[in-house]
Amino acid sequence: MMRPGLAFAAAWMGLSLPGAWAGPTRYPLVVENCGHRLTFEAAPGDAVTIGQSATEILYALGLGNRMAGTALWFNDVLPEFKAQNDRVPRLDNNAPSFESVVGKRPGLVATQFEWMIGPQGVVGTREQFHELGVPTYVMPADCEGKNNLVGADGTRTAPFSTEALYKGITQLAQIFDQQDQGAALVARLRGREEAAVARAKALNLPDASAVFWFSSADLDLDPYVAGQKGIPGYMMRTLGLRNVVQSDEEWPTVGWETVARSNPSVIVIARMDRRRFPADDFERKLAFLRSDPVTREMEAVKRNRIVIIDAHAMQATIRLVDGLEALTDAMAKLPR
Repeated sequence: MMRPGLAFAAAWMGLSLPGAWAGPTRYPLVVENCGHRLTFEAAPGDAVTIGQSATEILYALGLGNRMAGTALWFNDVLPEFKAQNDRVPRLDNNAPSFESVVGKRPGLVATQFEWMIGPQGVVGTREQFHELGVPTYVMPADCEGKNNLVGADGTRTAPFSTEALYKGITQLAQIFDQQDQGAALVARLRGREEAAVARAKALNLPDASAVFWFSSADLDLDPYVAGQKGIPGYMMRTLGLRNVVQSDEEWPTVGWETVARSNPSVIVIARMDRRRFPADDFERKLAFLRSDPVTREMEAVKRNRIVIIDAHAMQATIRLVDGLEALTDAMAKLPR
């Protein structure tokens, strides 16, 4: 049996794990992606990524030297990818301009969110890019089983599954002829996901519940919390936690009075380096929870059952499994 340390190294270095060998890509490659058919005669020479999901997946596949630019960052890059990231131009910390992206003449633009590149994309539509001969790829987790034209951050029409994340990794690996690396990465993430779920279920908690707080437009306004069918909803559902928020929207706003009445066992808050809103700062979230006359009376606040995880661990990224593990650790400390 391969030791855990060697398995970790194999996954990140692109070596084949047992059962994870996929072989080279055969071109021309046709990829069905969010209602668009993409054809690649060869692996793209370079790429621009908008959103850390696609960015860190390509880094995990060892493709930092094929990156022409990145944009839309919530958290600092993972330490293991810093060397690759240091060589890649940062087009914008938020939404880049259409001109800055096409100016890089990329062979592919990969985006984490349709609200960046999609029917109402703030950067542009897919058609605008395709007319210039620039193919675009939207991470499947943001379009499959989701309507991005309903609600501020879209509305799920079907519950999220990590299969959408793994599909995105696999397709990007195919596009760039890195199939062995992609298969090894998926195998590693699946193994960690399965271990976290098994550990959580073994706890056999009677009726544990949670709420995920991403951010707030202002600390005096209702918070953006996780709906039941999105990524955090999946995390809670698979670990055996009841989501106190029942909306199908990805990140609906819900009043603290409503959240407090539901009395969640655990409060999960996002840590991010972005500072678009005051509540992006997790320290300000903590201060609010402990001082507001409504939230400070919640059992989770009184007993310090507050879990802090990266914002991107609440989204369909390779950090999602980190979030599952952190949440499982918190569940192990709950009373039975």
